[in-house]
Amino acid sequence: MKIKYELLKNDTKTKSRYGLIHTNYGTFETPIFMPVGTQATVKTLSPEEIKEIGSGIILSNTYHLWLRPGEDVIYKAGGLHKFMNYDGPILTDSGGFQVFSLAKDKKKDITEEGVYFKSHIDGKKLLLTPELSIQIQNKLDSDIAMSFDECIPYPADYKYAKESTERTLRWAKRGKDAFNNENQSLFGIVQGGEYEDLRTMSAKETVKMNFDGYSIGGTSVGEDKDTMYKMIDYAIKELPIDKPRYLMGVGDPIDIIEGVIRGIDMFDCVLPTRIARHGNAFTKFGKINIRNNKYKEDFTPIESDCDCYTCKHYTKAYIRHLIVASESFGQRLLSIHNIRFLTKLTEDLRECIKNDNILEYKKEFIEKYRRNNENI
Repeated sequence: MKIKYELLKNDTKTKSRYGLIHTNYGTFETPIFMPVGTQATVKTLSPEEIKEIGSGIILSNTYHLWLRPGEDVIYKAGGLHKFMNYDGPILTDSGGFQVFSLAKDKKKDITEEGVYFKSHIDGKKLLLTPELSIQIQNKLDSDIAMSFDECIPYPADYKYAKESTERTLRWAKRGKDAFNNENQSLFGIVQGGEYEDLRTMSAKETVKMNFDGYSIGGTSVGEDKDTMYKMIDYAIKELPIDKPRYLMGVGDPIDIIEGVIRGIDMFDCVLPTRIARHGNAFTKFGKINIRNNKYKEDFTPIESDCDCYTCKHYTKAYIRHLIVASESFGQRLLSIHNIRFLTKLTEDLRECIKNDNILEYKKEFIEKYRRNNENI
């Protein structure tokens, strides 16, 4: 079964919307944040913990699973869901961002055929093409597969951005032609850099290919916030209302709110688990660094009103001790809290859309969140 998007409510003052996405592995509400399980695991957490946190869908990575253990191993296991014992929806990204970052000479290594790069594991020279990316994802059997694209760096001059955007469109067509899994859905990706005409063109041409959903890529790559929000605005006005919209690689709480207000349904980012491994936690008053000495004898939870496992059972003092002692349990506890924080944020945003008060929520959230961001 292909996924199906069901629009339930539009906010009356913004472009935000509340909906459902139906998949073979259950239905989830949108807007939603997707934890990243790069190598078929969300770092330090079990599938059961991910479910308990309230995550509706997770993301895995085509590039990493292609290299290790290989798509054939996962196919023989019965697909990614069975391989990792996760019975919820899964999205796989195309590997485009990873090979782009590994391609040393962009003009030489990024070709019409695909991208040449060296494996980060053994240095072996590899080529990933649009067709191969799709074939790997077909074998992984995720609920949602992504088109192979080039993530345009920031800044990029107009000529480079135009050539790259046009090539991504050609790659999208090739990948769609190669796609062969009736139980899987395929999303197209809008590129175009910071340029309005390129974003508009990319969105229009991608929509013409009639994908099952649409992603906005090439954001959160070093640009300022105003530029990021303009990139979203340029693209989203061309995307259909009856299909999901996904902003790739964005996990900052304020950026999620700004994205939702602009009409985004889905977000993903490694941020909550990455900052957890460095001892940092999201709170409604900004991020805190649990290594800070002021938490050494702080016997309160990270947030007193948080309903996550971490905040129900452990104190800042104990978590600080674990992090300072390099105990992995501390990283796990912070990862649980951080993912729950972003999951709860999207739950709150869904309620705001239902009640037409998302702008009031945004104002209150930002005033609190910017009050006490510790240096991390």
